[in-house]
Amino acid sequence: MRSSPDRTGRTLLTLGTALWVASMALATLTAHGKPEKQPRRGWWQAGDRLAALARAESARTAMAATESASSTPLVDLLEGARLFDQETFGGNGRTCLTCHSRETGTVSPADARARFRHDPDDPLFVHDGSDDDDGDGFGDGQHVTRMLESATFLMRIRLHPDVEVKGHPEIREVTVRRGTPTTLNTPALDPVLMLDGRQPTLQEQALGAITQHAQATRAITSRELDLIAGFQRTPRFYSSRELLLFAFTGHNPPVLPAGRTPSEKRGRIFFEDLPPDFNVNPPNFKPGACAACHSGPLLNQTNQFLPVAVPPGTRFQSVLVSEFNAAGNPVLDFVFRNQLRDLDPATNLDGVPDGTVEVSSPDPGRALVSGRADDFGSFDQLNAFKNSPLRGIRHTAPYFHDNSARTLEDVAEHYRNFFLIVSDPDGPGPLEPVLVLTDQDKKDMVAYMKLLD
Repeated sequence: MRSSPDRTGRTLLTLGTALWVASMALATLTAHGKPEKQPRRGWWQAGDRLAALARAESARTAMAATESASSTPLVDLLEGARLFDQETFGGNGRTCLTCHSRETGTVSPADARARFRHDPDDPLFVHDGSDDDDGDGFGDGQHVTRMLESATFLMRIRLHPDVEVKGHPEIREVTVRRGTPTTLNTPALDPVLMLDGRQPTLQEQALGAITQHAQATRAITSRELDLIAGFQRTPRFYSSRELLLFAFTGHNPPVLPAGRTPSEKRGRIFFEDLPPDFNVNPPNFKPGACAACHSGPLLNQTNQFLPVAVPPGTRFQSVLVSEFNAAGNPVLDFVFRNQLRDLDPATNLDGVPDGTVEVSSPDPGRALVSGRADDFGSFDQLNAFKNSPLRGIRHTAPYFHDNSARTLEDVAEHYRNFFLIVSDPDGPGPLEPVLVLTDQDKKDMVAYMKLLD
């Protein structure tokens, strides 16, 4: 919002901002039909008396931060809200809000089932939300089983020139099943967009979603894209007041909460920027085990203690989600050409240094965009996806690129299996893995993650 030089202007600006906040609250009650009970998630949606007072103070602080740090006029914010929440662009009925809810910034299987019960013809279920990528859902539930079960979309990914489907070089686009990345905290604080990082800006991300997923039939202007991007930096898109203020000021990044219960305090050690503890015998590899890939203000980047060949701040890592394929998604065979590390006898793994790497995967992730599958030792391309922010994670289930982890408990179990493999010094040999998560460890990790707003 533009800062006004006179008192009258400031009063009008504050009043206008209050009206905008009220309109957003009203829209929450009407979008997609009125739910039986409004969810109370996050600092902005809190509803009890004490939380209401805290919310009011947060709103005042947010308005002040917005007024001082932003030059966006109120009319632009209102138009951005309309474009995000209501505009279909002459397409299949979807809006940005269809797949990015106010409460979570994403859509879960529970959301999908609730919306189907309310309206079987909800545009969530058309196009890539239907089972065949071409149907309209038919309203009977028989053609949207994937959406109702896992809330994944059939995403069409353009192949890098060095990538082809084995035996079918004419195919230049593949379809993979992916969930919806949350818009909580991401638009203002995370420059890496999409699960594979393929869209460089919020505007290009919005354009891709509008043209591909919403199947727009009219032209989208650059101004409309700018308004949508600007709207996603407003208070609705943050999981906490601290993150909102950090986004607007660049100061005081949120720190790790101390934890209140014994379980939370035990869980904290997994998320601290610490190396393994070699002062005990055997060494304890649990300190910092999660922080290795979840560091920084949003807890979404690698730190200096990750024992692989990537610099601190890296945003992509494989954590064996595609390898395990717990979602049971179809597996495709790919051929990656011009792989430099495969050409080098010193780093070649298959004994044939011809620059070709063959891969079987339900979704190679970043590698489809970068064209690299020769990330031997760095694990940041093949089957790698963006390190998800842990801030606000309790709101944004399900988890992983394929929505295969429905709960945080499922996430902890996945990492138990992950660490059993990656910390095993001799693979199937007699030596034991050096990092084995107990049931109590998993409970402690989940307890702590629920604090991370």
